[in-house]
Amino acid sequence: MQYYVGIDVGTSSVRGALVDQNGKVVVQTEQPIQIWEPQPDYYEQSSADIWAACCAVSKKIVQSVDLSRIRGVGFDATCSLVVLDEKFEPLAVNAEGVNNRNIIMWMDHRAVDQVDRINQTKHCVLRYVGGVMSPEMQPPKLLWLKEKLRSICWEKAGHFFDLPDFLSWKATGATTRSLCTLVCKWTYSAQTGWDDGFWKQIGLEDLTVNNHSKIGNHVLSPGSRVGNGLTSVTAQELGLPKGIAVAASLIDAHAGGLGVIGADARGSKLPCENMPITSRLALICGTSSCHMGISKSPIFVPGVWGPYFSAMVPDLWLNEGGQSATGKLMDHVVKSHAAFPELESNAKASGKNVYMYLNCHLESIKKCSAVGMLTVDLHVWPDFHGNRSPLADPTLKGMVTGLALTNSLDDLAKLYLATVQAIALGTRHILETMQNAGHQINTLFMCGGLSKNLLFVQMHSDISGMPIVLAEEVESVLVGAAVLGAYASGDFKSIQEAMEKMGKIGKIIHPDLAQKRYYDNKYKVFLKLADHQKEYRAIMQNI
Repeated sequence: MQYYVGIDVGTSSVRGALVDQNGKVVVQTEQPIQIWEPQPDYYEQSSADIWAACCAVSKKIVQSVDLSRIRGVGFDATCSLVVLDEKFEPLAVNAEGVNNRNIIMWMDHRAVDQVDRINQTKHCVLRYVGGVMSPEMQPPKLLWLKEKLRSICWEKAGHFFDLPDFLSWKATGATTRSLCTLVCKWTYSAQTGWDDGFWKQIGLEDLTVNNHSKIGNHVLSPGSRVGNGLTSVTAQELGLPKGIAVAASLIDAHAGGLGVIGADARGSKLPCENMPITSRLALICGTSSCHMGISKSPIFVPGVWGPYFSAMVPDLWLNEGGQSATGKLMDHVVKSHAAFPELESNAKASGKNVYMYLNCHLESIKKCSAVGMLTVDLHVWPDFHGNRSPLADPTLKGMVTGLALTNSLDDLAKLYLATVQAIALGTRHILETMQNAGHQINTLFMCGGLSKNLLFVQMHSDISGMPIVLAEEVESVLVGAAVLGAYASGDFKSIQEAMEKMGKIGKIIHPDLAQKRYYDNKYKVFLKLADHQKEYRAIMQNI
């Protein structure tokens, strides 16, 4: 049996898994990482803290296996911006000058003004991000650094990495970038490379000097072998043999897509059986959610990122919809409610986590109706952190309609349910937008932390009207990272072969078609909430 190491750097933790050649997770572990929030919408991390966590999880997962059987390592991470000086030392991304805090996180929205000016240019590269760039991408963050931290950061910076690329550099010493990160978050083109005219137009022409050395000039497809494998120093730090293959990395959501979307569907009786892989959408749900649709030809979807060539599956185009806050939104709604202390106490006494307890509580109060109908008069617009897709408006806010003068545990449970439904209705909004543009999707493949919440999964199936496939291995993101290492090792002829052999279909959730009319009406209300918010804002601008 051959093994591969998959390391996933998420928003708040680093996870590692030892995965065998059949896609089975043999052992896994997790290590928390720090997040600093110096002010609202500013989120920072430390590359040193993250690398230390990567080393800790790697050593734990390989301690009981014959190291000679470990063939490759794959990394994935959030699309956060790492800043290093010319000597590859951390450089502050904050006015306090704290160099240890050298990462602007993916969910940081400090560059809203900068992204607005970038979008006003209407440059042709914006066509490949749904027409509108997000403040979560790297160009607006880079522009913010130049304008706000010129002396303490910008003028001293020697290297700007996407976090997945920082990890492969740290492991190998090669400044290679992944096609995934550069295409999806930096405006790089797989066909033509960097567009110097874009950088000049937005005031960042200094990034084009020395053949783009600060942002990358050697680019590989995900899964390609980077450099000469692990260096002797990093091999010791990770507890692995020197020289084993290290793969060009992926953004974490894309690794989840890789780990689940290619599973063999023969005999499943799913709509996607005997259909091309382009009939599937990978839905990766955690702190945020990403909706990965692939196509043979480029499809331009308004408000949805892409099309990106070979950014996830080689030789296929990727469109990426998303919701900036899903798991984070659920946590916010539940933990900020007056009844949360009661919920927490009851959940602890029952031996359940708070969401399992809420799901059971909803079942107990539903009476004769379906659980979903408990929110017939309660509706949520879920964009508490702006809308990533398909409206592409980071200034939108959350809304709740239907509140009463009560704050009981029943009220909390219903508000939680309405929030889950709102997230699923947002997925339906993204799906319909992608389908109207030309995607032919009939089956959802879901992974990520929220896929463990069966109410969350069932609501997505009921509201989308599509079956949802859960992977046999719950940790599909880790499997996806291991797939990268497996391909880099040479044990598989292609990424596609590794995807099919290491990804397995598990549980299938079917929609309750009896609820279709109810959710069609909920969807109509959902869309009106966005329209009303825009009307309110237009009225208030006349002050």
